[in-house]
Amino acid sequence: MFPVSQFFRFSAAIACIVLVTISLSNASAQEKGDDLRAKVQNPISSLVSLPFKFTFDYGAPNGEASFLNIQPVYPVTAGDWNLVSRLIVPLIDSPGEVTTPATPNPIPGNGATGLGDINYSLFFSPVKYDKWIWGVGPAITFPTATDDQLGSDKWSIGPTAVALSQPKWGSVGLLLRHLWSVAGEDRRADVNQSLIEPFINYNLPQGWYLITDLIITANWDAPSGQRWTVPLGGGAGKLFTIGSQAMNARIEAYYNIEKPDSAPDWQWGFTIQFLFPK
Repeated sequence: MFPVSQFFRFSAAIACIVLVTISLSNASAQEKGDDLRAKVQNPISSLVSLPFKFTFDYGAPNGEASFLNIQPVYPVTAGDWNLVSRLIVPLIDSPGEVTTPATPNPIPGNGATGLGDINYSLFFSPVKYDKWIWGVGPAITFPTATDDQLGSDKWSIGPTAVALSQPKWGSVGLLLRHLWSVAGEDRRADVNQSLIEPFINYNLPQGWYLITDLIITANWDAPSGQRWTVPLGGGAGKLFTIGSQAMNARIEAYYNIEKPDSAPDWQWGFTIQFLFPK
């Protein structure tokens, strides 16, 4: 059997080849106009998409960890409202206890590979808006992890909200989420976690853009010195087409200026996103 850890490394090599190919190619989704790029940069737009996000952690006490988050987005319009469903399905290859946004309370172990806890968010967003686009709704995390080291063993629920503005140069916005555990394995720690995600996109010619997308988390039940994970960094991306298929790709790197002892020092990752404009 092909080892999962080797699969993640192989995928990283393939991504580098894909990104170089994209940079040398003249095939761009820019011909579809800036409207598509604006929708890509809006997490609650009317755009159906299927992103595959690979992330690689470095500097955690137990070693390197690899993640593949499959994050389908499916919007439905009902009257004056858009109902945007966002799913995060994490596949994880972890050497042991590694703190992540999906596993705020990991348990010690010798490592595991498999499915993590799945998160679902539903945003209610008005179809008509002025300068600010916004959406609010519930978020639910399901205890689907195939190993105790990969999830919380808790059902968690809470509110989520996003607001953004899209001036001519790009997009700027903020996504918020808080989760409390409401059921699950009694021997596991409760979930009481906030996620704060500011993001900025700066558009460049020919479908290119610069991005910073900071996933800041606070585990409120942890000791004060182990509570926050705060990254700094960014990256670049490009819209393009393969035949008639519109796509988006981006690559990023972040360094944690504040983190729990079990969290990584830094991470890099890339996203390949299939776009399905209506």
